[in-house]
Amino acid sequence: MASDDGSVGRNDDCPCGSGLKFKRCCMNKAQQGVVPDVAELYLRNYRIKLKTAQEIAGMKVAGRLVIDTLRKVEELIKPGITTNDINRFVHDYTIKNGAVPAPLNYRGFPKSVCTSINEVICHGIPSDRRLIEGDIINVDVTSILNGYYADANMTFFVGKCSEEAHKIVNVARESLKRGLAMVKPDNTIGDIGWAIQEYAEGMGCSVVREFIGHGIGKSFHEPPDVPHFGRRGSGVTLVPGMVFTVEPMINIGKRFLRVLDDEWTAVTRDGSLSAQFEQTIVVTENGYESITPYEL
Repeated sequence: MASDDGSVGRNDDCPCGSGLKFKRCCMNKAQQGVVPDVAELYLRNYRIKLKTAQEIAGMKVAGRLVIDTLRKVEELIKPGITTNDINRFVHDYTIKNGAVPAPLNYRGFPKSVCTSINEVICHGIPSDRRLIEGDIINVDVTSILNGYYADANMTFFVGKCSEEAHKIVNVARESLKRGLAMVKPDNTIGDIGWAIQEYAEGMGCSVVREFIGHGIGKSFHEPPDVPHFGRRGSGVTLVPGMVFTVEPMINIGKRFLRVLDDEWTAVTRDGSLSAQFEQTIVVTENGYESITPYEL
């Protein structure tokens, strides 16, 4: 217990949040007049590596390539093309621009991009399946450029689509927008998930729980985990320099899924449509900046 004057005793829990006693943690540093900085605390307590200005600049270059790739993919989307056609384009365009397609051979994933059609929630493997009028397709691009990762996805309409298809795509897009609006210092990761869940479920849709956003930088997946559901005020407090993805997967039916025998493709258990939008963002002093920006 802290003393009456508010000071911390040697056997009190360390105020840095490490879970250790003060005497075994920051006491010596405090006695020497050295206070651990936020980056040190977040790395030690949460394994979250806050990014430097140089690292953020590197990720932005990778992010520009990711968005450029997605915009060019959008021009390809039409009835008759195969998801292998999309994969071939993404692979060749990424290599041409001096980058590496991160999905290729990642934990055994066999292609350079994820293409998820209709009831496929995520991790759809490109194939000879041709797009047909009325499909919706999510294309998820992650590029590694000069050692830095950037990750984003969009869901596209294939020709004329149903009202149901338009609804789920619009709800998924707005879900990302609402989640990003919660990103600012002193808010928490739980605020992001709360905003997404509150909106999506209010629209009669559901939020996938098994797949979440994640930290990213010089690795594909880093702490923190970023659920797209949750309680307001819960989870890690956001601070400048945190970089992570927000990528809500929204179903027009129930939230439950199953993974196909390929051990990658996740589909809605009830066969309902699913849509997703994703951006990689960095927390700034006043809010956030998208590393993979596109209009929502």
